[in-house]
Amino acid sequence: MKRIATRIVYVSLVAVAMLFNACSKEGPAGPAGAKGDQGAPGPGGPAGPPGPAGTANVIYSAWLKVTYQEDRNQAGDTLYGYFAEIPAAKLTKDILNMGEVKVYFNYGTTATPIIEALPITDLFGGLLISATYLEGKISLYSNANASSATVSGQERFQYRYILIPGGTTARKASVDWNDYKAVQQYLGLKD
Repeated sequence: MKRIATRIVYVSLVAVAMLFNACSKEGPAGPAGAKGDQGAPGPGGPAGPPGPAGTANVIYSAWLKVTYQEDRNQAGDTLYGYFAEIPAAKLTKDILNMGEVKVYFNYGTTATPIIEALPITDLFGGLLISATYLEGKISLYSNANASSATVSGQERFQYRYILIPGGTTARKASVDWNDYKAVQQYLGLKD
């Protein structure tokens, strides 16, 4: 009897093992069903955080013709240098205190620009140009007459200013403000 009981337990265990083994195997995949109708759209997601301030409020001038005047002593016999002024009506006290002002000098033409940021301290060529920013205007001073001129029918030696109002305190832009091409790309400026 003990043998029969052992044999029943053994056969039962084998049957259970075969049953589990048969149930765990998947058969071949059936054919794909017909495409159903598209369901209703789900609810909108939460609003994202605000993005960084844009450059829509940047003010820039066209390329400007600038004429320098001689800076002489009262007697007129000693030449100190040359000065010029660029009117900039939108250069406000707020921009002076919380923004950025840049002036660029184009040695070339608008078609073939060769641009340098002021101040220019060309020790080899001897050209020095500095800029002073005041409410409503930009004053330029040079050791040479750096006036705009028409050469072979094209305007050369022009100036452009960029006014960048302050947006957020302690924010640092990842642009080299002395590299005109980088500034032009960063601000989306057109020539």
